[in-house]
Amino acid sequence: MCSNPNERSGTEEPWAPTGRKGCEHCLTWIKPSFLWMMYRCGWGTKEGQETVLAVEITREGFEWALEHACLSHYEQGLHGDHATWKRRLKRAPARVQWDPERDLRLQPLPHRSLQLGLAGEAARRYADEWIVSLTDVTPLAHAVHAQVRSGDLDTARQLLPQERPYPVNDELLAHLRQ
Repeated sequence: MCSNPNERSGTEEPWAPTGRKGCEHCLTWIKPSFLWMMYRCGWGTKEGQETVLAVEITREGFEWALEHACLSHYEQGLHGDHATWKRRLKRAPARVQWDPERDLRLQPLPHRSLQLGLAGEAARRYADEWIVSLTDVTPLAHAVHAQVRSGDLDTARQLLPQERPYPVNDELLAHLRQ
């Protein structure tokens, strides 16, 4: 999660996006990949994204979101027809998109990384029930970025948080891939 610590939502709902109380089209995104997050927030240098937080959530919450998610794009062999997909997407409290994973130079890799968008009930559960811990990883983002800028990719790689494939039952993802 990238944020600007000086911004406040001004709403009663802690999950509501800044300045957009009740925005039904706004999503809170879970991006499980550190390097994809660095791509998104520019190593914590993009305006409004200067703070990078690692958000640990419960496995039960993550899997609830996956179970109730819809793909963010239409897949003919998966959804039947476009109208059915559109209705499911509109009702779904979560959506999944698969974006290219990133390397240390933030260039796309041939494999994909899951991005999980939360709205409505899912966003509320995320804020109220699923979050286990928040860790400010901004200094880590800056340290890795400094090594990348200096050309020391081996040191940068050693600084990266350990990531491994998420073990999940294939049935849980069946509605999200062909």
